[in-house]
Amino acid sequence: MEALLEPTLWAIGMALIGTIVFALIGLVSGTDETATIAPLTLLVILLGVPPAGVFAFFMASIAAKHITHAIPTTLLGIPGDTMAAPLLRDAQMLRELGVPHIALRKAISGGAVAAVIAVPMAVFFAWVLTPFSAAISAVAPWLFLAAALLIAVLSKGRWAALIALIPFVLIVVGLQNFAVGALGKGLSISFFLGIAIGPLIADLFLAASPAGRASLLRDAPRSFELAADVRTWKGRMPNPVGVLDRTQLGGTAGAAVVSSATFVFSPVAMTVLMGELFGGRIKNGYRRLTTMMAVKNGTTESTYIAETLIPLIAIGLPLSPMAAGPANPLFNAPPVYTIDAEAGTSNNLHDLLDPWQFLVFGLAAVLIALIITYPFAMTQAHRAASWIMKKVSHEAIIGAFAGLIAVICLYEGGVIALLVAITVGLVGGLLNKLFHMHTGVQFMGYYVAALTVPAITALFA
Repeated sequence: MEALLEPTLWAIGMALIGTIVFALIGLVSGTDETATIAPLTLLVILLGVPPAGVFAFFMASIAAKHITHAIPTTLLGIPGDTMAAPLLRDAQMLRELGVPHIALRKAISGGAVAAVIAVPMAVFFAWVLTPFSAAISAVAPWLFLAAALLIAVLSKGRWAALIALIPFVLIVVGLQNFAVGALGKGLSISFFLGIAIGPLIADLFLAASPAGRASLLRDAPRSFELAADVRTWKGRMPNPVGVLDRTQLGGTAGAAVVSSATFVFSPVAMTVLMGELFGGRIKNGYRRLTTMMAVKNGTTESTYIAETLIPLIAIGLPLSPMAAGPANPLFNAPPVYTIDAEAGTSNNLHDLLDPWQFLVFGLAAVLIALIITYPFAMTQAHRAASWIMKKVSHEAIIGAFAGLIAVICLYEGGVIALLVAITVGLVGGLLNKLFHMHTGVQFMGYYVAALTVPAITALFA
């Protein structure tokens, strides 16, 4: 009993911290998940938090952020993060109808329902795949190559992203060899952080260039109109099941199950696909838009949960866009969590937690996040959005994360690691902006450089 008490207390405590931190960060528009959740998760790991606490922190963070990210998306017309972008068009049309508060409540209710469904479904699908984990690990270098190619082709960049993988992988290999020569050891965290903040680094370099600065100029500050908070439910507390009608509830649940199984596909692509599949055929315009909001935001929760849990429980290797992106520290955070590139083995949460712990701690973390963020978003969205827009400096938040990333890079390899992160970030950020080679493709490219390139070299040696 005592052996179970300590990890449970760590899980509850870290879930509360993750919920509060990322409920607030989700209110700030444009805060990308990879650039925010990943560095803070990495910091939690490096500070020595036990595995149960690390896992609960991460699960609560993604659940909370994907509830509050709907507030700027629906009320202000600015995507709360990368995954909120597919919701923008439907949210804009509902704003034009004069019901942005309905768009918000459908979105966050769909997210709450899907999150609760996704955890047990993802654990179930992971259990189905677990007997094949040894075979999957044995061919890991080639699986990473196949996953990188698939994710690149399914991204917005399509063939450009696919072809750009070659120079990107070669740059990573060259920088890794440079780091080994200079430090006597390879780097991993710095590559990961460089990719995570690539768009930010690219913008900073553009702002330093006269020609690039011209593309960033704005004629005037943007103005926003916020709808008042309107109570649309009965009783003291809102209930997500009651906010959604039967069709929306069934569509959200169905999308959560389907997207939990298809864990190797892009979360953004799955969000768009599930929205069209379960809501696109509804003829009534208002019901179609509100259903799309529920299903799409539900899919943002279910894809993030499933694409983390299935590779983490069944394989131990980051073989999904989500696992290779925001969830990467759960798999690879040297010296605490590591992946053996040559053997295809791991020493991470896959090895440190049992499947039942993933289910119990994961579900508990998600429920804690929803109990706190759902009533808050339903009742205080207008006030929170107004306060964020008036009082919170986006530049200060970006600066804080840039400082955190610099400290972590210096911790791993001093100035060399910091220079590697900036170089990878600049190249990756430009590839993202110019060719739509998003960070998920780039993370898979990093693993191709670390695992597949040595395997290919060995074949020709």
